[in-house]
Amino acid sequence: MANSKQLHRLNALKVSRETTPGYYADGGGLYLQISASGSRSWIFRFSLARRAREMGLGPLASVSLAEARALAAGNRKLLAEGIDPIISRNADRDRIAAAAVPDGLPFRQAADDFIAANRSSWKNKKHGQQWENTLSTYAYKVIGDVDVRDVDTPMIVRILQPIWSTKPETASRVRGRIESILDAAKALGKRSGENPARWRGHLDNILPKRNRARKVKHHPALPYAQMHTFMPDLVARAAPAARVLNLLILTCVRTSEALLARPEEFDLERRVWTVPPDRMKMEIELRVPLTEPAIAIVREAMKTAKPGGYLFPGQKKGKPLSNMAMLNMLDRMGYEDITVHGFRSTFRDWVAECTEFPDSLAEMALAHAVENKVEGAYRRGDMLERRRRLMEEWARYCNGQTATILPITLPPAAQSAA
Repeated sequence: MANSKQLHRLNALKVSRETTPGYYADGGGLYLQISASGSRSWIFRFSLARRAREMGLGPLASVSLAEARALAAGNRKLLAEGIDPIISRNADRDRIAAAAVPDGLPFRQAADDFIAANRSSWKNKKHGQQWENTLSTYAYKVIGDVDVRDVDTPMIVRILQPIWSTKPETASRVRGRIESILDAAKALGKRSGENPARWRGHLDNILPKRNRARKVKHHPALPYAQMHTFMPDLVARAAPAARVLNLLILTCVRTSEALLARPEEFDLERRVWTVPPDRMKMEIELRVPLTEPAIAIVREAMKTAKPGGYLFPGQKKGKPLSNMAMLNMLDRMGYEDITVHGFRSTFRDWVAECTEFPDSLAEMALAHAVENKVEGAYRRGDMLERRRRLMEEWARYCNGQTATILPITLPPAAQSAA
C-alpha cells in the first residue's frame, strides 16, 4: 500500500518552477514526474499483492496540484478496500464508452420498425406487404443481420447490381426503401454519416442511369384512329363494365378512380366530378369536367346505385366492380391486345396529333405531375373550363364527329395589311 505519511510536500511555486528531470514526491504515493524532454505529469505509485505499479494521473498542464491530490486520495481509498486503481479506472472508461455508443439495431429490425410506423399512413394496405416482400427477397440476405451503423456502399451495391438491369423497377424500389430505412435510423441516433443507398451524387456514380438500364414499358393502347369504330360497339353494350369503361374513356381517369366512384362525387348541375385525394396517384383532389355523354352514363347509373355505395357496384355486396371487368369486356369485343390504362395514351396521342391544345392542358386532364418546376410554381388553378373544352372535343371525336372549327378573327391592323 502507498505510504500516506508526510502528505502535501510540494507547493504550487515549486511545481511551477521545477525543471530538472526526475520524480518529486508530494506524499501518499503522488509524484510530479519531469521527463528528459521537459514534459511534466502526475504519477501515482502503489504496491498491491507485492507488486509495485505506476498509474498516470494526467499532465500538469491539465491537472492541477489540488486535482492530482484528490485523485491520489481516491486511489488510496480503493487500495484500502483491496481494489486495483488501474483496473477500476479502466472499467469506468469502458462503461462511459459503452454508454456513448447507441444500442445496436439490425437492419431487419429497423425495417420492421419503419414499416410499422408508416403502415397506417399508406393508403394501399398491400403497400406494407410489398415492402416486406422486396426487402426479404433482395436485402435481408446481405444486410438483414447487419447493424445499421455498419451498412455501407459495397453492401448496397451487392444487393442492387444483380437486378439493376434485369429488374430495374424492382431495384429502384429496393434502393429507395433501404435509403428511407437508413435515414430513419439516423434520425433516431442509430447511425451517422452519409446514407450509402443515396442515389444522387453517390450510387449514380457506380450504377448505370436508369434510362439506360430500363426500357420503357408502355401500356398497349388502341390507336386513336380506331376510336370511331370502337366506341359505337362499346356504347351498344349494356353491361356495367361497358358503362364504366365508357365513362373512363370520356374522362381519361385511371382505372381505380372510375371503379371506386361514388354517386355523391358527381355534381351533374355544374357538370363536375370531384375525385377525392385518397384515390389520386398524386394525392391531390381532381375536378373532372363532364361532357353530355358522360353525364348520361352517370345519370343512368345513379338510378340503381345505393346511397353511400359505389356508382358501379360489383356482384359482391359492398364491393365495387372488379378491376378485371373492363379488361374482360375488351376481350369479348376482340381487343385482347390492349389495356384499359392504354386509353389514356390514346387520348394523349390524339391531343398531340389532331389538336392545337397545349401539352400542359393534356397533362392536367390526365392528372399528371407538372415536370417543369417553374411552370408548377406559377400554375395556381386547375384550368377546369379549358379542360372542359378539351374533353368536349374528345367526346365529339370518340362519337365520330369532326372537331369544331373556330374562326380566326384578325386584329384591325392585320386586316388592313391583308
